[in-house]
Amino acid sequence: MPDEPSEQASGPIIRIAGGLVGALIVIAAIAIAIYVTRLYYLYPRTDDAYVRANVVGIAPHVSGPIVDLPVHDNQHVRPGELLFVVDPRPYKSVLDRAEAELALTNLQIKALEDAIRAAEARRAQLAATAAYDKQYLDRIEPLLNRHFVTANDVFNARSRVRADEAAIDNARSEVRRAQNDLGQYGDINARRKAAEAAVYDAKLNVDYCYVRAPFDAYVTNLNIAVGQYANEGRQVLSLVDNRTWYVMANFRENFLAHIRPGMSVDVYLLSYPNHRFRGVVQGVGWALYQNNGASIEGLPKVEPTLNWVRLSQRFPVRIILEDPDPAYPFRMGATAVVTIQGFRGSERVRGSQH
Repeated sequence: MPDEPSEQASGPIIRIAGGLVGALIVIAAIAIAIYVTRLYYLYPRTDDAYVRANVVGIAPHVSGPIVDLPVHDNQHVRPGELLFVVDPRPYKSVLDRAEAELALTNLQIKALEDAIRAAEARRAQLAATAAYDKQYLDRIEPLLNRHFVTANDVFNARSRVRADEAAIDNARSEVRRAQNDLGQYGDINARRKAAEAAVYDAKLNVDYCYVRAPFDAYVTNLNIAVGQYANEGRQVLSLVDNRTWYVMANFRENFLAHIRPGMSVDVYLLSYPNHRFRGVVQGVGWALYQNNGASIEGLPKVEPTLNWVRLSQRFPVRIILEDPDPAYPFRMGATAVVTIQGFRGSERVRGSQH
């Protein structure tokens, strides 16, 4: 009997303590929910992301059969490394002919220069003869009135002067014709320039036969062999650009207000789950293609119904991967998990200026 009052007194205390514990649990749950929600929006995260790189199709500038193929599929190539060779023999033949034409053109130019000098010398000779005949006419014309010479002598002297002037005009025309044939414009000779251009073009075509890697890359989807005919401007193989790798991460539209260019990003790849990669946000996509509202024959197409549950759209965010590790090479299409970490250090100052 004496223990009944104490048991009755402890009952309310237990109920009060239980209520306090329950209240604390609810408050803690609310606080954790608020904290998690805050982190959820301050540090957006998505696993709808994939590693990407630029893929460049390589096409020759000239046509012909492939005579050498020193690379194989998935090979890493350095800038300037030989990819394949188009048969250069026809183009070397054109180059030889163009070089021969250039040599002949130089000989023709020399001959035309000699012709110009000869025409100028002929004109100078005729000018000297004309000057002598004019001087002779000037001497005998006053003697006609004094009957020291005949009218026929004066007439013959005047005829020689007119003939000399006509010959000088013809010599000047010959000089101009020779100068025009030479094709000299200032310091440039048009004949030689055209021949040199033909040689340069032929050399380019010979060089184009040797197709080289334009940048650090990986050969991919190689489906050609020696003997296959390569057409000018038609893609022969593809290169995965190893200079810049990035992640295309699709974030829900309610996260976009918390994503800015220049923000730091933590990236994890499923192929290397325990290795963290660093990245930086390059930009956020501005547009999405939608069936609802797409333009059809100039008119917008709008669906007549509206679902009660509206799903958030996902916009692509491009993230440039930094400091690649050769021990963990990137592969295009690899699945990634990214978390936006916001601005750090100097990036924060730069980001606030935006």
